[in-house]
Amino acid sequence: MALQGINLPLAFTGQEAIWQKVFLDYNITSQDLNDFFGGPAFLAWARMGNLHAWGGPLSQNWLNIQLALQKQILSRMQEVGMTPVLPSFSGNVPAALKKIFPSANITRLGDWNTVNGDPRWCCTFLLAPSDPLFIEIGEAFIRKQIEEYGDITNIYNCDTFNENTPPTDDPTYISSLGSAVYKAMSKADNNAVWLMQGWLFYSDSKYWKPPQMEVQFCRKALLHSVPRGKMIVLDLFADVKPIWKSSSQFYGTPYIWCMLHNFGGNIEMYGVLDAVASGPIDARTSENSTMVGVGMCMEGIEHNPVVYELMSEMAFRGDNFQLQGWLKSYSHRRYGKVNDQIEAAWDILYHTIYNCTDGIADHNTDYIVEFPDWDPSGKTGTDISGTDSSSQNRMQKLAGFQLNRRFLFFEKSSSLPKPHLWYSTEDVIKALKLFIDAGKELSGSLTYRYDLVDLSRQSLSKLANQVYLDAISAFRREDSKALSLHSQKFLQLIKDIDRLLAADDNFLLGTWLESAKNLAMNSDEKKQYEWNARTQVTMWFDNTKYNQSQLHDYANKFWSGLLEAYYLPRASMYFKLLSKSLEEKMDFKLEEWRKEWIAYSNKWQESTELYPVKAQGDALAISTALFEKYFS
Repeated sequence: MALQGINLPLAFTGQEAIWQKVFLDYNITSQDLNDFFGGPAFLAWARMGNLHAWGGPLSQNWLNIQLALQKQILSRMQEVGMTPVLPSFSGNVPAALKKIFPSANITRLGDWNTVNGDPRWCCTFLLAPSDPLFIEIGEAFIRKQIEEYGDITNIYNCDTFNENTPPTDDPTYISSLGSAVYKAMSKADNNAVWLMQGWLFYSDSKYWKPPQMEVQFCRKALLHSVPRGKMIVLDLFADVKPIWKSSSQFYGTPYIWCMLHNFGGNIEMYGVLDAVASGPIDARTSENSTMVGVGMCMEGIEHNPVVYELMSEMAFRGDNFQLQGWLKSYSHRRYGKVNDQIEAAWDILYHTIYNCTDGIADHNTDYIVEFPDWDPSGKTGTDISGTDSSSQNRMQKLAGFQLNRRFLFFEKSSSLPKPHLWYSTEDVIKALKLFIDAGKELSGSLTYRYDLVDLSRQSLSKLANQVYLDAISAFRREDSKALSLHSQKFLQLIKDIDRLLAADDNFLLGTWLESAKNLAMNSDEKKQYEWNARTQVTMWFDNTKYNQSQLHDYANKFWSGLLEAYYLPRASMYFKLLSKSLEEKMDFKLEEWRKEWIAYSNKWQESTELYPVKAQGDALAISTALFEKYFS
């Protein structure tokens, strides 16, 4: 991070241990906090007040180890000249606080993506900023961090109402909230600066983005609720939806131009290289600019190295430059030598995969990893050969951010979700052929192997989307032979992609699971941590017998092991029931499929079978064979 120029990193690890110490002073017990903290794979959403208790409880071992780790992280950050950003108080409190302080102004927020508004996980408690306890607890939290870590920073993060709607649109309330948040910081640290995500300005469109003038007052009320120069806003999604342009430079508030780029840690080759190369420069040189830096705030980072390499450089660039020349230099540095075929391939990728200009946030919904939950009987009139109107409307809404959640597709059984496709797959297959041909010279490069596997996976996954549609068309024509042919091809593609991914260490499920289990100090923790790791990348949140989680596959991954053990059985169950429906001349039993695969998922989440942690097979040989099999 230091070598890439990063000097203001978030340092959120171990904050639950600090909260335990703070709340203990308010007579809140460890048992009470079991219902407040999220599990190890769901900490971020519990911290933001989206959920509570899911994946928990956190053991004392976990709390102690994470606090020790945080101290190591902070020490290293200081050694390399970084300024850490520590968390602060946004009003999110344990339910027990309401019992201990019955007169406190504590309200319950609405549901955030549970199946049936299950209070075990949803509807967290919020302490009003007008209540004296708010500033008191906020100050105590900052002081406790200073006590543990020393006086190491003046910058604190607080994100209010992250994907939760405020209880009122009164600008006075918004202003009092901002004032209380900052006062809590500044009472503990006179030089405190509030670093705030700008995500709320567009994630909750009904509240923050109506066309009427009230939105101006709400935004200004929050941004101007603290002394000028004491707040920095992260323009979180400036690579696609820059807010600085529509907010008069955040009404004079300093901001950081950020690239979000990725949702859910999904593995998908995607990017907007032109926007990354020009956006920060345009923002910095614009009239009355209040931009003070560039940043990255992806939900997952282990993908698309080219995007992050370019974004890191933008802190050092002040003038426009030619991206094609930069890509030639990049490929030389990445693979260790100049290769004409690779340079030609990257030129294609620049104009296709890395040139997404449709304004749609990319969240991988390829059919392999987010299998559609719908009845394909054709009764709804959905046109699966093109883009049906409801799908087009969803895309248009998405482009305008009319959805109010970080997950960007709402599946319904009445319509078929369409995976995002913004480029010519034929052109990308040409780039893949060039990559394969360059293998004679570059096969010894680990970075070449990674990119080859990733590009092969991308091409095969997009092919699988069409094969799925072919299978559904066959079902609608009541052509059982064609249905069998296409469904078997879809299933075989899953198997082949799994074998491809197994040839590179970066695409293995086993690595994820073993790293989770290695944190455990006893067998109970080991089981819990593995369940957390398995659940986050599959079902994610709660489900019922017939209702999958609203966030299922949100964090889907193209990992060897996950395809064969999870995505393959799910698709097999579905196609088996489609065939059965044709054989028996009966309607497709969607509920039966849901029941079967949800039960399978929950069993898999609880299971403990082992998966490889080392690559197996020759990536170039496998990629070449699969190219011949599917694209020759």
